[in-house]
Amino acid sequence: MHAFYHKKKPIQLIISSMAKKKEISVEEKLRSLFDLQIIDSRIDEIRNVRGELPLEVEDLESEIAGMDLKLEQLNSELNDFDFGIKENKNIIESANDLIAKYADKLKNVRNNREYNSIVKEEEYQQLEIQLAEKKIKELKVKIEQKKEIIDVLTEQLSVKTNHLTAKKEELNEIMQETAKEETLLMKQSAVFEEKIDDRLIVAYKRIRGSVKNGLAIVPIERGASGGSYFTIPPQVQMEIASRKKIITDEYSGRILVDAELAEEEYVKINKLIKSV
Repeated sequence: MHAFYHKKKPIQLIISSMAKKKEISVEEKLRSLFDLQIIDSRIDEIRNVRGELPLEVEDLESEIAGMDLKLEQLNSELNDFDFGIKENKNIIESANDLIAKYADKLKNVRNNREYNSIVKEEEYQQLEIQLAEKKIKELKVKIEQKKEIIDVLTEQLSVKTNHLTAKKEELNEIMQETAKEETLLMKQSAVFEEKIDDRLIVAYKRIRGSVKNGLAIVPIERGASGGSYFTIPPQVQMEIASRKKIITDEYSGRILVDAELAEEEYVKINKLIKSV
């Protein structure tokens, strides 16, 4: 167990170095730190309730946008196929018109050379018709395949869209329930930060970031620091209860306060939260 003030610089030097901060007692600092912890823990709870919802909504929106783009591409391909069918039908129509003309010309041929030339042209147009009909069949098969893909994708999109709507409603409901409270708590968090030495705030945030539950300052519970099984010597407990020094737990590094102070601040901050 060691005191926060034992590390490199005494706490008195830390306090005196903060000219812009209003001079307050160690007890007031501890109360402000613990109030800040209660508020920040409540903000953590609010954000934990939201959990992964914002990310889930973002992922769904991104996925749906990709599906919309894919559908747009598929429909564009369908339009191209339809256009291809129309073009080939035009080719067939033109070829049939030419074949009809060649049939008339055959009635008036004057020699074999002219006859053979017309027959070759007629055969060529017949081949054009066969090729165009083949292309039309291929395009129709592709259209059916694309339509099946579009149907499946449209159904998937509908499911994803409904899922997104439900997730958004869930998130909005949570946001509406907690927005006012979170806004107030964020403001109060900033207020309490202003009361505390910058280096203490840095230490507080460093400890918060290093522990899973975000508890940087904890009360003594059953002779041990909150959440710990290591007993704190009676003499150190008395020092903590005196509220004259910033003392940290030598095992977890958390700042320690006595149970009475903690209970008083819990009551005060909970009243503030319930008033929202």
